[in-house]
Amino acid sequence: MELEQVMEQKSFVVVGDTLNEEKYAAKIKHAMLEHGYQVQCVGKELASLNDVTGEIDIVDLCIRADRGLELLRNCEKPFKSVVIQPGASSDELVQYLQDHQIPYIDGCLLVGLKLYRS
Repeated sequence: MELEQVMEQKSFVVVGDTLNEEKYAAKIKHAMLEHGYQVQCVGKELASLNDVTGEIDIVDLCIRADRGLELLRNCEKPFKSVVIQPGASSDELVQYLQDHQIPYIDGCLLVGLKLYRS
């Protein structure tokens, strides 16, 4: 899935500190909501991806790679793809996604909004 296809999805889960306005997770959350996306947040608001209500299209990782990997390993809900924000990746995380045939991209939803939703 490319970034343009990601931005065509509707239901996003932003994983990170979405309550601290200075963090990118919070900036992404607010920008996505302003553009009409459905956004739920894991980290400071919900404890787990399993706590998300409804369907998940995209999981956006804005968190340390080891924490993101732990959340994905424990996730029992289906989703379409993962976006790994800059600084949120590791070899172990990428290997897990590849081993489990989970589609992912290294990218930024804020860039996606500028390119495809302006």
